[in-house]
Amino acid sequence: MKTDPTPEELLPLPPATLHILLAVAETDRHGYAIMQDVAARTDGELRLSAGTLYRAVARMVEQGLIMEVEKRRTRADDERRRYYRITTFGTAVARAELRRLLQLVRHGQARGLTPRVV
Repeated sequence: MKTDPTPEELLPLPPATLHILLAVAETDRHGYAIMQDVAARTDGELRLSAGTLYRAVARMVEQGLIMEVEKRRTRADDERRRYYRITTFGTAVARAELRRLLQLVRHGQARGLTPRVV
């Protein structure tokens, strides 16, 4: 009998997955809004293509990290838009990944590998 995975079992997360979790952490978003949030938050360094985004979203829904939600749409909203929300499990996975990354940064700092501020 298979048990549900722990957050740590999904680590390390692919960068796109973590960025999508961050994008939906505060508010429900549709795919294009997720793409815009990621690009804005990374100052354009990471731009998710529609294919990358929707493959990741499908996998994340299957893993229970995010869920599709019914959202009251405005007149201006396209009826084809699907909105996504982070789940409790998704929040736990994001926190575990951020802890992992912070520990990695601390190890680098302890070995004198702190990047110089330019």
